Amino acid sequence: MHKAMILAAGLGTRLQPLTNTLPKALVELEGKTLLQRAVDKLTGAGITFIVINIHHFPQLMRAAIDQLDTKGAQIVISDESEKLLDTGGGLLKAVDHFRGEEPFVVHNVDIISDVDLQDMLQAHLRENALATIAVSRRETQRYFLWDNNRLCGWKNLQTGQTIQCYTPQQEPEQLAFSCIHIINPRIFSLINEAGAFSINKVYLRLAEKHHILAYRHNPAYWADVGSLEKLKSARTLIVNNPEKF
Repeated sequence: MHKAMILAAGLGTRLQPLTNTLPKALVELEGKTLLQRAVDKLTGAGITFIVINIHHFPQLMRAAIDQLDTKGAQIVISDESEKLLDTGGGLLKAVDHFRGEEPFVVHNVDIISDVDLQDMLQAHLRENALATIAVSRRETQRYFLWDNNRLCGWKNLQTGQTIQCYTPQQEPEQLAFSCIHIINPRIFSLINEAGAFSINKVYLRLAEKHHILAYRHNPAYWADVGSLEKLKSARTLIVNNPEKF
């Protein structure tokens, strides 16, 4: 596994006013932009080819990407400046970079973690999964549902909406999605969605007939830096655990 995509095109509205003048990916966290931290995470796991999608303030993103410390990794830009395509649409737009048989990582730009990507890859290969999704047991409003580590549904606790992909063999376990995935490129032949769409929608549609695997990690060393409050919490996490990040 040497390829990855960083999903960096989001508007970052919950990080306003910071994102009134710069893209979310360029918000700084303890001396590094979120984008640089994501690149460091991937190159530290042996990734040598990274696609980064851009939308909000695309010229600022292009300039920042030119200045990244990539540890020698090749960087390619997937330009969504005309239309934001969501996670699935953004991935599909970049399909030409991921053809073949080798699995690749997808990593949200606003996530920091100590998830071991190489260990996650080994689990993915061992189970011959179509996709492997990093998850953990933590409080949130929306959960993927798992039947013995296999995706079987989704639930929104706030609205009560539930999606059941198939009848599970046991009571489903609720685990929160950590916005890090490893995907087999054969998924592209199974995507029939178009335009802007969530990759989660694809997973839930395919879960009945294809193995979507849970990869569990410790939520204590994971943070979603999607809001000002969470940015503050992430700073504290990094300061208190510098060896993890």
